[in-house]
Amino acid sequence: MTGKEQVGFTSTDAENASLSDSAEEHEVFKKTEDGVQFRNVGWFKACILFSLRQECCLYLPHYSSLGAVGGAISIVAWGAFNTYAFVIMGNFRLSRPHCHSVADMMEVVGGVVGKEITGFVFLVGYVLVTGSGIVGVSTALNALSHHSACTVWWSFLAMVVTVATASIRKFTHIGWFTYAGFISIYAAVLIVVIGVTTRDRPAAAPQTGPYELGYVNINNPGFAAGMVASSTIFVSSAGTSAFLPIISEMRNPKDYKKALYPCMALVTASYLAFSLVVYRWCGQWVASPSLGSAGQTVKMVSYGVALVGLVASATIYLHVGAKYLFVRILGNTRHLQSNSVTHWGTWLGCTIILGAISFVLAEAIPIFNYLIALVGSLCFAPLAICLPGLLWLHDHGNYRKGSLTQKVKFILHIGMVLLGLFILVGATYGVIIQIKAAYADGTIGSTFTCADNSNSS
Repeated sequence: MTGKEQVGFTSTDAENASLSDSAEEHEVFKKTEDGVQFRNVGWFKACILFSLRQECCLYLPHYSSLGAVGGAISIVAWGAFNTYAFVIMGNFRLSRPHCHSVADMMEVVGGVVGKEITGFVFLVGYVLVTGSGIVGVSTALNALSHHSACTVWWSFLAMVVTVATASIRKFTHIGWFTYAGFISIYAAVLIVVIGVTTRDRPAAAPQTGPYELGYVNINNPGFAAGMVASSTIFVSSAGTSAFLPIISEMRNPKDYKKALYPCMALVTASYLAFSLVVYRWCGQWVASPSLGSAGQTVKMVSYGVALVGLVASATIYLHVGAKYLFVRILGNTRHLQSNSVTHWGTWLGCTIILGAISFVLAEAIPIFNYLIALVGSLCFAPLAICLPGLLWLHDHGNYRKGSLTQKVKFILHIGMVLLGLFILVGATYGVIIQIKAAYADGTIGSTFTCADNSNSS
C-alpha cells in the first residue's frame, strides 16, 4: 500500500487533481503572488455583479404593445431561456478555461474570422449599453437639478464619472460599489412601485378631464412594435455574455452556477412583479426610464436613491468591454498581470476610448428604450441566442445521428440559432422603423440636444 492510498488519496483523486491543475494552467488570469492578482471574486460577489448587469427594472414600457398577459409570459420565457443559454456557455467554458469571452468561444467553433466578428459585436454591444447607462445617469441629474444645465453636459459628466470608476482594474475591487449600486437600484424601483399606487391617475397622463389609461390584458401589436417590445424584454436578462469575464476573475470558476441561478431568479421575479404593478397603475403612461412614472417628487427621490446604482451599472458595462479589449491586446504577454507602464497605459486607454464612443452614441440615440432595444436586436441576439446554440451543436454533433431523443434535441438547438437570426433581423428592422418615426414626430429631438430627457422642466 502506497503512502497516498494510506491517507485516502486514490487514483481518481489524482486524476481530478491533474485535471484541475490543467484547467488552472489554461486560465487567462493566473493565480499569482508576484504580479496583479485578478482571481479574487467569490460566487456571492459574482452573483451581485451578474444582477447589477441586468438593469431590467429601469425600462418597462413594453406592456403597452404586448398587454399584461403577453408581457408577463415574455418575461418568464425569456428569463428561463437566457438562463439555459448561459448554462451552455458556462459549461463550454469549464471545459475550455482559456475562453475569457464569447469571442474566444466562437474561435473554437468558427475559427479566427468568427472570433473577430463576435468580438466586434461584443464590443459594439457593451459600448451601446454603456451609452444607455450614460443616458440613465444624465436623466437622473436632470431630474435632481430640474434641468439646470444642458443635457449634453450632464451626459459628459456621467461619462467622466463612469470612465473613472470603470478604470478600477479588478472586479473584486469594484465589489463594494456594486453592493451599494444593487441596493440603490432596487430601493429606487420599490419607491416608484409604491408611489404609482398612491396616485389617482398616472403622472404623465392629463391631470384634468377624461383620459385613456391604456391598460390591456392582451394586445395585438404590429410587427415593428411587437419586435421592439420583445427585444426590450429579451435584453433585460440577456447580458449573460458579460458573465464570462467575471467568471475568469472568480477564485473558483466552477462555482458560476451558484451565482447564476439566484441572479436570474431574482432578476426575472423582480422584473415581473415591478413591471406588472407599474403597468396596472400607469398603463400606456409609463416613463422611460420607469423611475419617472410616479410624479416629480417621487421621481427626484427615486433618482436620488438610484444614482449610485445607475453609475455602478454603467461602470460594469464599460469595465466588461474594456477588459475584453485589454485582454485581447495584452493576452499572452508579461504585461497582462504586471504593474508596468504598458499595462496601465493600455488599460486606461481602453476605458477612456470606449467611454468616449459610448458618450457619442448616447447623444446620437438619446431615448433610453430605443437604445436598449437596439442593443438587444443587433448585439445580444447573436451573442445570447445564436452563439449558445452553435456551442451546443459543436459539443453534441453526434446527436445528429443518435437516438430519436438526441435528434430532437439537435433540431431544437438548430432552431435556437434560427431564433437568434430572426430576432437579429426582425427586431433591428422594428427598432429602426420606430426610431425613424420618433425622429419624424419629435419624440426624439436632434442629436447632442440640450433638451431635458427627464421631463422635469
